[in-house]
Amino acid sequence: MKILTKTLNSIIKLSSFGKENIDKPKTKIYGSNEKIGNGFFVGFGKCDIIPPKDINEHKYYIAGYDDNNPATAVLDYQTASALWIDNGITKMILVSVDVVGILNKDVLNIRKRLKSFCNKTGCQSINICATHNHAGIDTMGIWGKIPKTGLDREFMETLYNAIINACESAYKNRKSSDIYYGKIEVPDMQEDIRTPVVYSKDLHRFRIVPKDGSREVYLLNFASHSESLGGKNSHISADFPCYLRREILNKAGAETIYFVGAIGGMISMKADGKTFADKVYDTMAIGRKLADYALNIQNEVKLKARLKIVRKEVYFDCENTVLMLAGILDLLNVKRYKSKYSSLGYLLKSEISLIEIDNIKCLLLPCEIFPELVYGGYLDKENSATGKNSTANPKPLKEILNDDHLIIFGLANDEVGYVIPPNDFLLDKKAPYINDGRDKFNRKHYEETNSLGKNTAHTIANAVDAIAKE
Repeated sequence: MKILTKTLNSIIKLSSFGKENIDKPKTKIYGSNEKIGNGFFVGFGKCDIIPPKDINEHKYYIAGYDDNNPATAVLDYQTASALWIDNGITKMILVSVDVVGILNKDVLNIRKRLKSFCNKTGCQSINICATHNHAGIDTMGIWGKIPKTGLDREFMETLYNAIINACESAYKNRKSSDIYYGKIEVPDMQEDIRTPVVYSKDLHRFRIVPKDGSREVYLLNFASHSESLGGKNSHISADFPCYLRREILNKAGAETIYFVGAIGGMISMKADGKTFADKVYDTMAIGRKLADYALNIQNEVKLKARLKIVRKEVYFDCENTVLMLAGILDLLNVKRYKSKYSSLGYLLKSEISLIEIDNIKCLLLPCEIFPELVYGGYLDKENSATGKNSTANPKPLKEILNDDHLIIFGLANDEVGYVIPPNDFLLDKKAPYINDGRDKFNRKHYEETNSLGKNTAHTIANAVDAIAKE
């Protein structure tokens, strides 16, 4: 295994992968804290993502668990949903897609195709988030029959068009609206399978109420992997978010756009089903139960038409030899740059955004961040995998932004994997990033194999600190 690791390192360092020049990271700011618009204009659009070819005649690979798992049937279709929000000063779109992840290079390509749309509408910011769906078609490339990519170019074109159609529909459907924010604690649906047990139980709801009395829209945010159908599933589905949206539409007549929070660590929904039929039942039941919580939020406040966006480009050092090799082989469609300051000679470019709607801060992160990096609650020296104190970790993000009510939008505009507190980051000594590590407590450290490396947490904290200072 050590020989294999050294070979991977050599291949990466000898490759011509990447660009020579590193751009200076840019920070863009739209809106201000002081200016309040004359009111909100909000529109909703959605589009099903239907595979362009018959799945019985063409292989589409299910993403999220093991590689080489071709789709065999359709349980329900994946969807792209878009929400246009503007206050007459600042204009933006939020997109949610039922996929495992969407890489930044794809986001940039979609924005490029929407350039004329932005010029026409004045849209300043398009943000595309994944629900981290483990029952959808591969959109990243690493769930095919390795070493071949799992990406299907025609399907990706269909995905692009669905997002673009949803954005255009959202703009066309915009109406003068009031926005109400509220939240509710969900005490009994999630589980955290990695020590320490830290996660947000809050289900956040932005309720958009058109002034003409037409259909309301719910923007929901909740922390959980979308993986209730399990690893043996070969049916295309949006997982429980599909049934969450359907239940709200049936009971309240409202459309729903759903986003995930801080889900690293690993935050999932409780489900006990063993057979496929049981798992389908559990998935539907989870969606309906979460919908009931969303419908019972009582503590709403009406938001003022203040809207601000800060987007900051950021470079990540990728120490993960397996992921970097996947980039070299074009399994992962990533934007990369050569750098002598990086572990393997390359940096990956991504972005982080902070959106403020009135006084509600929403931090858009391109990853599955461990909740303790947001809220605190780090392991101490005696209980961490490395034996290092919590001072090895960055300041929690809610402290950096001085906001105990910070809302995280995960897998936003990219997917760079798990982000783990440095003092609990452990790799297998013989085959780092290949085998799961085991610490002195015999705890598995699987998430490290799907991370960029131990420096990612500090990179994110530094970027958020820079945003806070803006």
